[in-house]
Amino acid sequence: MPAPVCVARIGAAHGVRGAVKLWTFTEDPLAVKHYGPLLTKDGARQFEVTHVREAKDHLVATFKGVSTRDEAERLNGLELYVPRERLPETDDDEYYHADLVGLAAVTTADQPLGKVIAIHNFGAGDIIEIAPAQGVTMLLPFTNAVVPTIDIAGGRVIVELPSEIEGEDGTSPEL
Repeated sequence: MPAPVCVARIGAAHGVRGAVKLWTFTEDPLAVKHYGPLLTKDGARQFEVTHVREAKDHLVATFKGVSTRDEAERLNGLELYVPRERLPETDDDEYYHADLVGLAAVTTADQPLGKVIAIHNFGAGDIIEIAPAQGVTMLLPFTNAVVPTIDIAGGRVIVELPSEIEGEDGTSPEL
């Protein structure tokens, strides 16, 4: 079963009637209201968007059953997910970040680096996290220069290692 896809993160309470700031990770920010109930990652809780409007750099949303500021404040920081099958299909050259988790990561010289375990964004751009068979995970900028090829059908991503972590012969160091 495909992993659920994170489509939004709840921020601080907005006002006194249970509204929250909502940051979406969808191409169309307002599409979040059309995916049906939004779930926590473990699926234990679900939220139905009852109203949403655009704000400066986020949305302001209300959820069914959340009507006070105190209730809204307890939701701060929750990430909201939907099952992969509820999302639109991607074009041939598109993918969801969740589609990359579990793929093999190899260098441009076809040397194994490990497996993709996550794509993160801490505010300055996407970062790909790769776990080698042994050793410490690598966090690399997820850009076209560092990850020039994504081959979902082939089950791998090709990584152009920055020169400071690449061996002298152009291969990956012992990991």
